[in-house]
Amino acid sequence: MAAIRMIDIAVNFTDGMFKGIYNGKQCHIADIPTVLNRAWAAGVHRIIVTGGSLEESREALAIAETDGRLFCTVGVHPTRCKEFEESGDPEKHFQALLSLAKEGIQKGKVVAIGECGLDYDRLHFCPADIQKKYFEKQFELAYTTKLPMFLHMRAAAADFCEIVEKNKDRFTSGVAHSFTGSKDDCTKLLSFDKMYIGINGCSLKTAENLDVVKDIPVERMMIETDSPYCEIKNTHAGIGFVKSTWPSKKKEKQVLEVVAGCKGINDVGNLSSTLYHNTCR
Repeated sequence: MAAIRMIDIAVNFTDGMFKGIYNGKQCHIADIPTVLNRAWAAGVHRIIVTGGSLEESREALAIAETDGRLFCTVGVHPTRCKEFEESGDPEKHFQALLSLAKEGIQKGKVVAIGECGLDYDRLHFCPADIQKKYFEKQFELAYTTKLPMFLHMRAAAADFCEIVEKNKDRFTSGVAHSFTGSKDDCTKLLSFDKMYIGINGCSLKTAENLDVVKDIPVERMMIETDSPYCEIKNTHAGIGFVKSTWPSKKKEKQVLEVVAGCKGINDVGNLSSTLYHNTCR
């Protein structure tokens, strides 16, 4: 069996929980170095730190610069797209994102535009019209930088796919991360020949989720933890496929095990190699 090596395409190291802050309270010291040591020991070779706003993208780049195996994204999450207009000058805000992306590319650290897309489950944070406007705007970042896109689609498949179709010649490739949609949603995404599907614990909650993952070609898949969120819980349908145990929520290996289990794949190392190469493309 091939040795396991993985790329975690989504870790939220800018989240306060990695500084030990929970609900505004300091509960423990910052533990990113500890989390990283566990990840490297488990076979993770690279980690992509998620940027979800201009400020967060700056922080993600700063974190990525602390280790040669860390990389990051630059972009604005759909639920935070009001920041463009709240800045008082949306175009200036966009240019600041572009400048940051270019800086990160020169440093060899920024590898994707995002997290961007549509989230209709949380319209109380940002209305749909604002989300759509600035999702489309961020294709300009991808087109200018020639970077792939790190995408978010939640309860918005029709509008999301319509915008991707309209802009399909403006980005090199993309991954719809933390995918929790239906088989129909998955089929729509895979109809774009340069789109991949990102799988984490939230993608593996129900029997229906496992059915969807089972049918995703491994050549079109990537894996992630979305840590400190989206871990595989004991109540999840995929828990029976988990073989490893971990003291933390950084459980990418468990995601790999569940993907292998629901697909009936015995050679987990070979599967990890395919997913690794998908991410490197």
